[in-house]
This record gives sequence, structure tokens and C-alpha cells, in this order.
Amino acid sequence: MSRAVQCQSCLPWGSWMQLHGSLPRSRGTPSVYLCAASVPGTTGSYFSRKILRTSSISFIRGCVHYQGGNQERSVRPSSSRHALSYLRNVASSDAIKKHQKSLSAWFSHQPNEERQFGPSFSVDAVHVDPVIRESSLEEILKPSPDLTIQNQLQQSCRQVISLQNLFDVDCCGRQVKNVVLYGTVGTGKSTLIKKMVVDWCHGRLPRFELLIPFSCEDLSHSHAPISLRRLITKKYQHLRDVVPILGTSNLNVLFILNGLERLNLDFRLAGTELCCDPSEPVPPSAIVVNLLRKYLLPEASIIVTTRPSAVRRIPGKYVGRYAEICGFSDTNLQKLYFQMRLSQPSCSVQDGVGSSSGEQENLVEMLSRNLERHNQITAACFLPSYCWLVCTTLHFLYFTKMVPPSQTLTGIYTSFLRLNFSGEVLDSTDPTNISMMKYVAKTVGKLAYEGVMSRKTCFSEDDLQRCFEVEMKTESELNLLEVFRSDVFRFFLSPCVQPGKEHTFVFTIPAMQEYLAALYVVLGEKKTLAQRVGKELSDVVGKVSEDVAVVVNIISKVLPLRFLPVLFNLLKIFPRYFSRLSGKDQDAIAHTMAEELFKEEDYYNDDVLDQINSSILGVEGPMRHPDEVPDDEVFELFPIFMGGILSRRNRAILEQLGCSIKNLAAFEIAKAMKKTVIRNSRKGLPPSELMDYLFFLHEFQNERFTAEAIRSLRTVNLSSIKMTPLKCSVLASVMGTTSHEVEELNLSSCNLDTSSLRILFSVLLRCKTLHLQLNSLGPDACKEIRNLLLHDKCMVSSLRLTNNPVGEQGAQYLAEGLAGNHSLTRLSLLHTALGDRGAEVLAQHLAKNQHLQELNLGYNSLTDTAALQVVEVAKKHATLDKVHLYFNDISEDGKRALDSLRMDRDGVRALVFLTAGTDVSDYWSNILNVVQKNLPFWDRERVRQHLSLILQDLESSRRQTANPWRKAKFLRVESEVKKMLGKLQHGTL
Repeated sequence: MSRAVQCQSCLPWGSWMQLHGSLPRSRGTPSVYLCAASVPGTTGSYFSRKILRTSSISFIRGCVHYQGGNQERSVRPSSSRHALSYLRNVASSDAIKKHQKSLSAWFSHQPNEERQFGPSFSVDAVHVDPVIRESSLEEILKPSPDLTIQNQLQQSCRQVISLQNLFDVDCCGRQVKNVVLYGTVGTGKSTLIKKMVVDWCHGRLPRFELLIPFSCEDLSHSHAPISLRRLITKKYQHLRDVVPILGTSNLNVLFILNGLERLNLDFRLAGTELCCDPSEPVPPSAIVVNLLRKYLLPEASIIVTTRPSAVRRIPGKYVGRYAEICGFSDTNLQKLYFQMRLSQPSCSVQDGVGSSSGEQENLVEMLSRNLERHNQITAACFLPSYCWLVCTTLHFLYFTKMVPPSQTLTGIYTSFLRLNFSGEVLDSTDPTNISMMKYVAKTVGKLAYEGVMSRKTCFSEDDLQRCFEVEMKTESELNLLEVFRSDVFRFFLSPCVQPGKEHTFVFTIPAMQEYLAALYVVLGEKKTLAQRVGKELSDVVGKVSEDVAVVVNIISKVLPLRFLPVLFNLLKIFPRYFSRLSGKDQDAIAHTMAEELFKEEDYYNDDVLDQINSSILGVEGPMRHPDEVPDDEVFELFPIFMGGILSRRNRAILEQLGCSIKNLAAFEIAKAMKKTVIRNSRKGLPPSELMDYLFFLHEFQNERFTAEAIRSLRTVNLSSIKMTPLKCSVLASVMGTTSHEVEELNLSSCNLDTSSLRILFSVLLRCKTLHLQLNSLGPDACKEIRNLLLHDKCMVSSLRLTNNPVGEQGAQYLAEGLAGNHSLTRLSLLHTALGDRGAEVLAQHLAKNQHLQELNLGYNSLTDTAALQVVEVAKKHATLDKVHLYFNDISEDGKRALDSLRMDRDGVRALVFLTAGTDVSDYWSNILNVVQKNLPFWDRERVRQHLSLILQDLESSRRQTANPWRKAKFLRVESEVKKMLGKLQHGTL
């Protein structure tokens, strides 16, 4: 279970399984606004009454005394002062209203990552408060029990306190003025503060008349002295009329200091002088210290958010209450969050294409059932940040219906990390100032990569020590590791929930292991010791040689030391030679990508999108027995993430996180991939592996590379892949990079529907052979197929619609398409529920078609009349020479009538039975193969009856012939039919 619900904050050196009492004195995290607030309503009357009650003079009386001139004011000075105070309070009330409106408008801005949920989405509409637990400094510093899910649940259920009660009196009856609200990365500190601000703007926090939020990240960037009043008016100009009365009125003020870890505070008198004057300029950090000391504006309330490692920066005597954000430790909160997010109306509509509410309800229901099983996803969703990631991933999987898709899976994970780590440094007091994400990529990425290479998802304490502690050499490195343990470790790794593995760790979200492993490789962190030393030596020699060469060039002009320039030019050879060797790293990355992408042992797994879906929603069916041997771990997302990270957009976001990937490096990797990835893709790939390859090209977001890769794909076989709208969008987007003809596209048994055909329309146009059988395509889908056939750029020559519920209405649409089509030569409507009326409609439109050569109407319940009408039209057709009519309700008389229209007489082959008069049909094996292939989808009893009739017909025809050669052929075919009937009766066929 996720560690975000732990109240303790550090891990001891000897064990990763317990938390230690000592916290480092230095750390750092900025405030990142993640969510939005809704548009404010009309508020502020309460604050007006609160401010105005200080004046005991009526407005009229105040005006009369003000108009009395200097003499009147000198006679009655108190009245004029009351009048001026009243007018000032009226202005203050208006200023607070403007401040509320301004704050609400500011917090209503949604980050790009939230806009996918629609314009109506806001934090005020879907916010779920996390569990907040009251704590104490002693409890924070004491060692904790083992990090198991049971301990986390027990701790988070004790001493729960609501956000509205944070400033209630403590257990000793003292009024609380300073509150420290702490939590690890991802527990929702910033989101909770945003909701608090929105609530105040809407009048739902009446305890405070004025709320002033500050980002400690902003304060840390300024060191110039500034007064508190100037600082407030600089940030919030609307409060310039309110600032003068701060500290002189009964105005209840709340200061919010978000991300205190970004400030280096010194509470010693020698380090920060006392200051009680709001107008005195002092450094911003001194303002914060004196506010917390209660030396500056002692009546003001303060709420501080911070990460656990910075809790001790504020002496305990200045803190009235400690409170820990425990995230969604209650699964009911997780369900509520998912219900509110996934049931938003905007989730079901994208570019005018809507999803039914039933689909959303089914999605929420499956997710809830998986949470109730207490799987690893339940542990992950302790962190509200991961709940957001789950919702965003599901939104991507189920509601993406545009071409090209608006985002990528790699982009979702990169944006997720940006929301949680943008601008974050691990320790603001450390001289290296290393970004938190860079540190994660080097340490957690190494652990993730080693797990991928060894096919391992569970990690022991020894594994953690080997990856995190083996290279610790300096005090600074140890301090950084300590801060990472207390603040970030539980964001990525959580205790395993599998029985018998409670004391091992897994990545909180399985796909995050593959993402970090990919980032570790692409950043070039996977280097040998020789490569690392060589790089450092190359940089040093390169810099020295440049400086020395300049000096030598000057000296050589005065002294005849011609051998010196030659000597120092030799120094330049090493950096150049090493740069050429380092280029081999790009080849190694491309080779790793290709090797992992086309692993033969993964060929018959589900495609990666189905794997992600199963990891979130679970797998329906009986639970695996604890003693059952688990399946091998699959890491097929790893190479896909490697490609996605190299895209321009993701590289730009990672640059903001301190993980720089140069354009030249990306170009060289892409160049090397052409030799490896594209060459391997030309081999025959199973459908699931081909879908993964197409998804890889989509994630890579390199149109030129994708076009070159797609040109080599002449046949696309995605049979039996569940083609969701997202997969259809990916296929259409990737195939759309070129305009080449596709020899064959197999989409049989792919769960296609009408919307799928619309998404794939541009791809279907370019396909010569198109397999759409077994997709439950009804009349509405046939309307799309009609539009396809009537398109002037249609290249479809062979179309198979076998085993689809086309029906009479669908036949009407297809007939209209046939009449105007100029490319189709073969059409299979085997077992499509046409009936006599459907066949007659097709026959009526066949005369207008001049290119069709073969038509299959088998197994459609056709009677003699309809069958004869079709064949009569076919024998007059210019090109149609073969009509399949087997497994229809044709009588013996109808059979004889059709047999009289054989090819040698009227130019058309009518395939009805396995016999042709007193001989065996040349197509008997084709007919039996069709039966055998389609038997799983046909009515077995009806097939048995037809096979019995065929057997009787064979026996009758054999008795009528005297030719021994023909008798032998009849006996061979009879044996095949009897064998098929026997297997059918025993259920083995």
C-alpha cells in the first residue's frame, strides 16, 4: 500500500522498512497549482458587516460633521475620525470583494492536463477532501512500525480532523494560530489549499474575513528587503485599501504559505532580527519567520504546507497544530473520486462524438470492483495524484475518438510528473541544487531498469540498498538520500500486497517502472565505469587543451617552438575520439529499443493497451490461487516509452524537470533506429505485436520516421485485436502519414462498430483486400460501407463481411454501394441474415455494377425463388462468373434448376452443393473448409442438418453413376462429411 499515508517522515540507514526519527534540516519543494476553481458568485456581505460594526456613527452624521469645516473638525475630532474610518472600512469591504473575485478567477484557470475533462470541469465540482490526521512533533520524530498496508490503514484512521477544524482550540484549550500541514509528494497539499481558497472566495470559510495566499517558491526567488504591506500590495493590488488597517482592526486574517520547504528559514535572533512593523523592509524569509513567531501581526492565523523533511525547520513552540495529509486511505474516498471524475458529462463527449452513460457507469463499476479486491491499485490510489493518473489513463483509453489522438500515453506520464515535480529541487539548501526528477531518474530509474532487465517487479531491501546507497560517498549525498527517503520514496514505491511478499516493494503504478527505466536509458545514465571516467576525462582534457593551445600559439610566434603546437593538437584528438565513441551510445539505445520491442517471447501476449486496461480495471473471472505459479512479467511498454520520451513535446517537458535530452541525441537515436527497428518490423508480426508496433510509432511522434516505417507494411493483420476507438485512432493516424496502397487489411473479430468505421474511413479507402468479418456490423455500419464504396478514391477490390448481422436494410445500403462502385471484384456476404428480400435487393442493383466477379450469399436462408433470381441476373452480368449459394434452403427442384445454369451453358458457376449432377463439385473442399472455419459462429444444429442433407445427396449421386473413378471421388467426399458430422456430434469440432 502506498506510503503516502504514513505520518512519519524518514527512513533509517540500516533499513528501508522502517521510518526514522531524525529529519534533515534542509529540503525544498515549490508550490504547483494543479487544479482549478469555478467562477465565483456574489459574496462579501458578511465581511462588510464585520468591518462596519466597528463604527458607532451613522453615515449621515458622519457626513454632516465632515462638511462642518476645520472649526467643526477641531471641535469634534472623534466624530470626523469615525467618519473617515467608516469610509475607509467601506472601501476595504469593496477591496475584499474584488480580492475574492480576483482569487477565484485566478484559481479557475485549468492546467492543460485538466482541459481534457472538458470546459465545465473544475476543482469546486469534483473535489474530494483527503484524510487529514492530527499529529505531533514527537510522533513525527519517533520510529515507525514496518511499512505495511495494515499499519497505514490503522494510522490514518486515528485522530482524523477536518480542514474546517484545523484552527479549533487544542487539547489544552489554547487557541491555535499556526498550523503546519505536511505530506509527502502526491498527497494533495496544493490541491487542498486551492480548494480552501475557492471555498473562502465563495463564502464557505466564514471564520476568516481576509485570506492571503503566498507561494514560498515565489518568495524564495527574491532576497531584496521589502515590507509586509508592500509585499501584499505587490501580489494583490486590490488590497491596497485593506493593508493600512492590518494589525489595527479586528479583521480576522489567514495567511497561507504553500511549499515552505523552498525557504531557508533561520529562527535564531542572530540570524533573523525581530520585526513587528508591517511597514519595515526586511527580506521575505524574515517576514515569514516573524509571522510565525507571532511578533508580526500576532492575531493573524497561518497555515503552512510543507513536505515531511522540512517540518523541523519551524521550532515546535511556534506551531499550534501539526496535521498530516494521508491521501485517500479510505477506499470509499477513492470510489467517490472516480465516480465524480469519470461521470462528468464532458468525459463522454469529444469532438461531437458521445459515449453512452451506461458505458461510463460500467467503467466506474469495474473500477470499484477492482478496488474492493484490495489489489495493488488500491495501494496506489492512497495517493490522490495516482487517482488522477488512473482517471486520465482511463479517459485516454475509452474516450479518445479523434484522429490523430490529442495525446500519447507517454505524454500522460510525463505531464503527471510535471504536475508533481515541476520546478522541484530535492534540497533547496544543497549546493548541487539537483532537480528532484533528475535524482529520481538516476536512482529510482536504475532500480526500474534492473527490474526490467531481470523481469522483476518486487524488490527486496537489498535491492534498494544496492541502487540507492552503494555510491554514497559525501555528506551531501547522504543528506540528499535522507530527504528523498522521507519525501519522495513512497511516491514511487509501496509495499507489495501479495501474500508472503508484504516486506517487499513494488512500483506504485506498474507502468511507472517501465517509464522510469526508459527515462534512465534515454538520458544516458546506463553507462559503464569506463564510460563515466572517459567522459569526465574528455571534458577536462578538452578544456585544458583549448586554453593551452591559445597560449602556445602566442608563444610560437615569438619563439621557434614548433613542436609544442603539434604536441597540444594531439591533446585534442582524445575528446574528438571519445565523442565518436560516445556516438555508439545512441546505437546502443536504438538496439535496446528494437530488441525489447520485438521480443519473440512476448509475441502472443495481449497488446499493451489491453494490458494497461487490465492493470487498472482488473481481469474478470476467478481469482488466481495463492499457490499457483504466476505468469512471467511482461515489460512491453518499456521500449514504447523509450520512443515516446524522444518526442519533441515530452523532451520539452522533461527539460523543465531538469532532465535534458538534446536535439542532436534524439536525432542520432532516430537515425540509428532506422537500421534496427524498421528492419525488424518487416518480419511477420502477430496481430498483438503489430498493434504494439503501431502504438510505438504513434508514441514516437516522428512523422518522417513513421512514414518510412509504414511504407514497408503492405499487409496489416490485426485479426482478433479488440479495436477500441483509441486503437482505431492510432491506426488511422499512423497509416495517415503516407498515401500508399495497402494490399490487405485484416480486421476480422475486432469488435468494430459504426464509429470505428468512421475513424478508419481514410485507411479503408486505400485497402485492396478488406476483411471485416465477425464484427457485429449491422445496417448502420453498412451505411458507412456504402459511403466507402461510392467514394471516388475507393481502392477496395475484395470485401469480406462474413458473419455480420447485415440484414435486409443493410443489404439495401450495400446494393446502393455496389451500383456505383468501380473497384470491387469480390464480395462475401456469407451468413449475414439477408433472407430472400435482401438477396432480391442485391439482384436488382447488380445490373448497374460492371466489375464484380464473385459473390458469396451462402448460409442466408435463401429459397428457390431468390436463388434463381440472383443467378438469372448473374448470367447476364458482364464479369460476374461465380455465385456461392450453399447452406441455403434450396429444394431438390431448385437445385436441378440451378444445375441447369452451369458455366458451360450460361457462363456462371452456381456453387450450391458438393455435387454437380452425377459428379463431385470442383469446389467441394472449399465449401467444407468454409464450414469448418465458421462453425464456431454458426448454429451447430442447423449445420448438422445441412451436412446430413449433403451426405444424402452424395450417396444418391454415387448410386446414379456407373463410373468407378467418380464413385471413388464420392466415397472420399462422403468420408470427409461423415468425419465432420462425427466430430460435430461429439463436440470436438
